[in-house]
Amino acid sequence: MFFSVVIPTYNRKPILEKCLRAIENQHFTDGSVVAGYEVVLVDDGSTDGTLEWLEEHKSEFPHVRSLCQNHQGPAAARNLGVEQAKGDYIVFIDSDLVVTSHFLQAHADALVQAESDRVFTYGWVINTNNFDNPTSEPYKITDFSAAYFATGNVAIARQWLEKAGLFDTRFQLYGWEDLELGVRLKELGLKLIKCPAAVGYHWHPPFALDQIPPMIDREIQRGRMGVLFYEKHPTWDVRMMIQMTLLHRILWGLLSLGGTLNERTMAPFLQWLINQGKPQLALEIARIFLNWYNVKGVYAAYYDARQKA
Repeated sequence: MFFSVVIPTYNRKPILEKCLRAIENQHFTDGSVVAGYEVVLVDDGSTDGTLEWLEEHKSEFPHVRSLCQNHQGPAAARNLGVEQAKGDYIVFIDSDLVVTSHFLQAHADALVQAESDRVFTYGWVINTNNFDNPTSEPYKITDFSAAYFATGNVAIARQWLEKAGLFDTRFQLYGWEDLELGVRLKELGLKLIKCPAAVGYHWHPPFALDQIPPMIDREIQRGRMGVLFYEKHPTWDVRMMIQMTLLHRILWGLLSLGGTLNERTMAPFLQWLINQGKPQLALEIARIFLNWYNVKGVYAAYYDARQKA
């Protein structure tokens, strides 16, 4: 078993350094089925000096091969990484994920124990805003994910990615390209194997009010990509995933008081929570109006697509 760890990145140099150092520091058990591994880093047109930094420090990262492309989004970046990979198994992680030293061994153990290659393994993703020591964060109930296939921490035989057709590069905005591929993998009969021993710590900065405008933009983008997802797979399951149902319109409409609770009216309260040292709670409350923006974005994109059809 040879792993190719595919990592797309875009303007994340500070946390990318921690990501790469962690994946370089992998330990394997005696007699491990892992014959070796490489790290395929795909720079998606970064402007923060990522590739220049990597060139200056290449001696510290013997497992890393770097590729670059014009900014086309994570779907195209992951496809390039898979196409250039040497491994028979692909591991996807994000460039803001810091893994433990037995990360790859844990994925390998779970794959072997499955006694079938028609599976993929999904490890734990623990969210943290501790930049200095991200791996100190404990697992929280909010870290639970019910996603079938998400590329934050997953290992899969390369042949299944190729048979499914890789990622759809039309997903150039934020969201859904991995879950859409997951639908195609499920149609091939692949089974998800949970692998809690393969832990990755997903770093993001503490929530602050200046993050809200780009977060709203991402929710609108996610709505547009959700409609593309539904156009490819017009099922009730996908409608539920992308929040394109009457239930979601009623739920987030009521919770946000029809949009009355928004980034402007909620700003003083959210800032008070942040000042009290509770940025995560502030973020969870902000998700009320962020979800309302997402639902509105989904329906706006859906009606626009129908008018163009």
